[in-house]
Amino acid sequence: MVNDPVFKVGEQLSYRLKYGFFTAAEAELKVENTDIKYDGHPAYHIVVEGKTAGSFDVFYKVRNRYESYVDQKTLLPYYYAENRHEGSWNHSDKVTFNHESDKITANKGTYPYTGKVFDFVSAYYFARTIDISKMHVGDKFELKYFLDDGINSLGITYVGKEKVTCSMGTFNCLKFNPTIIPGRIFKKNSKLYLWITDDDNRIPVKAQVEVILGSITMDLTGAKGLKFPLNAIKN
Repeated sequence: MVNDPVFKVGEQLSYRLKYGFFTAAEAELKVENTDIKYDGHPAYHIVVEGKTAGSFDVFYKVRNRYESYVDQKTLLPYYYAENRHEGSWNHSDKVTFNHESDKITANKGTYPYTGKVFDFVSAYYFARTIDISKMHVGDKFELKYFLDDGINSLGITYVGKEKVTCSMGTFNCLKFNPTIIPGRIFKKNSKLYLWITDDDNRIPVKAQVEVILGSITMDLTGAKGLKFPLNAIKN
């Protein structure tokens, strides 16, 4: 059980992804109410939608939607669904988490697990609630998540504090370095950095990662329905 979620129903975050100087994609994250209960427990319905923009939408159209239903007290997921359309490639999955039997049931089979396991959407919202007040630079924590027919582990290292400017202003932030897997897009020594507001909201305002050709930057462009005030630094 988490002490108190840092978000509430109605929160809506908007992001722009840029490849160099070009806007490549846009994403929106929403926390919605739902009448659906799991084992009698109320849940949050979290929806993430992403799509390509500008010239990228002409050459490689992406339309992705992810949904997660999470327990309002523990933030553990009960049900996750994804519908991904990336160019000519399509993928969908429906995933059920049974926390009593420690089994995940997805379209392609059943996967046993130990400890806390999330889908990647619920992992993000759970991570925002982690108490980092006693963390020191270089400290690391891990989150397990289910994606693409398997359970993965994400390591996140705390880098320190920085002031960061995004489309919504300049904020005092906590800087993290999540692990990434090298492949067709990421270089072997690529680094991913994520800046999160150093306040009660704990929302990402910027991310940056090097790819094989250039770099990709994520920028917060809108924030509504926050549980706490979002205060930019006055210049």
